[in-house]
Amino acid sequence: MSTPYPFTAVVGQTDLRLALLLNAVSPAVGGVLVRGEKGTAKSTAVRALSALLPQVDVVPGCRFSCAPAAPDPGCPDGPHESGPGGARPARMVELPVGASEDRLVGALDIERALAEGVKAFEPGLLADAHRGILYVDEVNLLHDHLIDLLLDAAAMGASYVEREGVSVRHAARFLLVGTMNPEEGELRPQLLDRFGLTVEVAASREPAQRVEVVRRRLSYEDDPAGFAARWSGDESEVRARVVAARALLPQVRLGDNALLQIAATCAGFEVDGMRADIVMARTATALAAWAGRTAVLKEDVRQAALLALPHRRRRNPFDAPGLDEDKLDEILDRFPDEEPENDPDPEPDPGTDPEPGPDGGPENPQGPDDGGGGPDGGGGVPPQGGEPQDAQPPADPAEAPANSPEAPRQPSAQEAGGPEQAAVRADEPFRTRMLSVPGLGEGAAGRRSRARTAHGRTTGAQRPRGQLTKLHLAATVHAAAPHQKARGRTGRGLVVRKDDLRQATREGREGNLVLFVVDASGSMAARQRMSAVKGAVLSLLLDAYQRRDKVGLVTFRGAAAELALPPTSSVDTAAARLEKLPTGGRTPLASGLLKAHEVLRIERLRDPSRRPLLVVVTDGRATSAGAVGGDPRELTTRSARLLAAEGVASVVVDCESGPVRLGLAGALAADLGGPAVTLDGLRADSLAGLVKDVRTAVTTSASHTTRRAA
Repeated sequence: MSTPYPFTAVVGQTDLRLALLLNAVSPAVGGVLVRGEKGTAKSTAVRALSALLPQVDVVPGCRFSCAPAAPDPGCPDGPHESGPGGARPARMVELPVGASEDRLVGALDIERALAEGVKAFEPGLLADAHRGILYVDEVNLLHDHLIDLLLDAAAMGASYVEREGVSVRHAARFLLVGTMNPEEGELRPQLLDRFGLTVEVAASREPAQRVEVVRRRLSYEDDPAGFAARWSGDESEVRARVVAARALLPQVRLGDNALLQIAATCAGFEVDGMRADIVMARTATALAAWAGRTAVLKEDVRQAALLALPHRRRRNPFDAPGLDEDKLDEILDRFPDEEPENDPDPEPDPGTDPEPGPDGGPENPQGPDDGGGGPDGGGGVPPQGGEPQDAQPPADPAEAPANSPEAPRQPSAQEAGGPEQAAVRADEPFRTRMLSVPGLGEGAAGRRSRARTAHGRTTGAQRPRGQLTKLHLAATVHAAAPHQKARGRTGRGLVVRKDDLRQATREGREGNLVLFVVDASGSMAARQRMSAVKGAVLSLLLDAYQRRDKVGLVTFRGAAAELALPPTSSVDTAAARLEKLPTGGRTPLASGLLKAHEVLRIERLRDPSRRPLLVVVTDGRATSAGAVGGDPRELTTRSARLLAAEGVASVVVDCESGPVRLGLAGALAADLGGPAVTLDGLRADSLAGLVKDVRTAVTTSASHTTRRAA
């Protein structure tokens, strides 16, 4: 087993270290969600935390880590006899993104349960993590049903496994820690709320801090055991402080004044529900215990708010998490702080770093300043609600300076067929009509198109391929019944063999790849019109977020098309690119369709099970053939029919306006083999959509009446 990187050797990352330690002191805080870019010591800090937790007393031989002093009366390995227990280190269990439901909660031997009535249960990761840490890297990529199971267990402190009337329950209390890169997609707001604390991490821009990160990383790789030994003293000190804070925690007094501060803060920031108040109270109490005090002060409430509220302030996926510190101070200043009662001198704050040593060794356990990182990249945290002091390189290549190597070449006004116009703001998003891919898919679980999934309504049965997960009881009994006499059945029990077992087939919803192809040419550039178009695309992006889709963005204008955003799960990134989209120039509609064809071809190789939905936002005009040459209209028709021939499901959002309409978008939709919908008809509550639905129903009814009369 490799030597883990020491927790105290992580450079900077003050908020991250503090949030993890507070959960180690009081697991009731509810876990930590760590958000940040790649290479910022997220995983390193989490994996190192387990070494700081006290040892766990367990019943010898119990697979569910029951405590000898108070064993779980419902433990599947019980009942346990009283006696001395053994001690083992606290576990850090990692949940892979691609894990199955049975791997998480455990599995029952269905064959033995039916034939013998025996609850043969194989524990899952939740049982392994009991009284330890459960770590989910890239938690935003975990399937929704696994997240629901995970967070339910974290909230109830127990895991329930139900299989066709056979149930097993066992204790599952653990410290839940998730890490994620927001560029790869966000968590749903209701899931964000289930994490007690959240921390934003970023890489340091200070050269000295980055040097310290590299120095420690190289030293660790050269001699992991020796590096860990140099930090063993600091690790022991922090471990002892965690034990002392746990012992002090029951004595900490949360006064009425502190409770008023907490309630006023949550009310002032309009946080939904009461979970935020409870988490803040537990966090403030843990902060006081960590500081060696028995009374909660205003500074504890303030720090608790900065850790517990930012992710609960989001109202939609395009809002960045954060908290207005000036407003927070204004709320807290309304309440005078309580006088501490005979508290010992507080320990130094874990975020206060000592003076750096000459070689970054243990005499400088946290590195220079506050902004370093861990061995896998390091990084500091900018002030809450602010930006790092040093300028950062732009996230969008289009924002790079003209002489920067990252800056893409922009076509001249003559090449573009007209002057470029400044980007306009999008109209307010609205609820859109349901757009889906026809047929039955087998892609990742989501909420858009019909698909065969692991969860949903049961539609049939089949022989299991591999391990049985969802038993179809009626089909299993039906398969076993004809063979009972030949198998020598004499009692009441049913003689079931492995060949009789049947797997339930289920139908649910899948997530799709929604590829937007947006016309940004001069014909779309009227300021009011482009605002409406952006508002419509923004609404579709919000719908894609709610339905768990991947999204991509292709734009075309001037002489060519551009992949503005490769397919990603981060719809907020797509919204940011859309907001900055310039307009102007001619309309190379065929280039946009061919670029979409290329993107879909590559994505089909990467993720063949995820079906695409092409959304073309245009007025249908084609005034440029781009680099291909030829007649623009003819080339557009051929490009659209190429996509239709490959079975790509398409929808055309018709942006044509004015009293005179050419119907070009409708013709494009016919070539693509999909429907055309106007901007107004895209709204879920639009009158046009209602009239269309009613007209379809009336036409269908009349057709049936005519056939019956004939």
